[in-house]
Amino acid sequence: MDNFEKGNRSDEDLESPEEEEVDPRIQGELEKLNQSTDDINRCETELEDGRQKFRSVLVEATVKLEELVKKIGKAVEDSKPYWEARRVARQAQLEAQRATQGFQRATEVLRAAKETIALAEQRLLEEDKRQFDSAWQEMLNHATQRVMEAEQTKTHSELVHKETAAKYNAAMSRMKQLEKKLKRTINKSKPYFELKAKYYLQLEQLKKNVDDLQARLTLAKGEYKTALRNLEMISDEIHERRRSSAMGPRGRGCWC
Repeated sequence: MDNFEKGNRSDEDLESPEEEEVDPRIQGELEKLNQSTDDINRCETELEDGRQKFRSVLVEATVKLEELVKKIGKAVEDSKPYWEARRVARQAQLEAQRATQGFQRATEVLRAAKETIALAEQRLLEEDKRQFDSAWQEMLNHATQRVMEAEQTKTHSELVHKETAAKYNAAMSRMKQLEKKLKRTINKSKPYFELKAKYYLQLEQLKKNVDDLQARLTLAKGEYKTALRNLEMISDEIHERRRSSAMGPRGRGCWC
């Protein structure tokens, strides 16, 4: 996409030095237009480079892994149940860790809410009955509500924590059984699955880079279209103003 040049309608039509000064908005929108054009060109180049890099690494991974399969042989296929169980166990571990953190946060929120209730209740007991402090009563009501919500959250978090812990333990048990059963084939196939994991991480990062560049390109194109619409709107406003000025009072319905 080429830069927006001064030969375009939004420059020729809008500039009339003999009649009036150029609308100051025009220059600003032209600058935005040119900047977004530069951004689009840069993003398109980087996006194509990113896609090419992804394809290159994918081809390289395919070739290297196929070579290892031929070299290692049947052990790759035979050990797949273990490596899948290992992946499931790792995922279960992450879920269990998140559940533990959620339970700890819920416990802390509940503790803080109960402390607020205790403070508010003590203050209300100390208040002279003739000088009832409505602010502390409001605080007590709010803290009581927070305690109820925090208790519900803690109960749910505790349940999730137990479920994820059980899932993790089951996954680990399954993995250890397979590890014992397939120890020889696991050791033999280890270079293949380690290389596969390495390429997986690399391709995930390259894919994220491509997605980020695509998002930036979409944003730049949106800014370009916005600037173009703004220039067209300014052009229409100026032409309407000139038409109204050229028509004069009689053109606006005056019969004098």
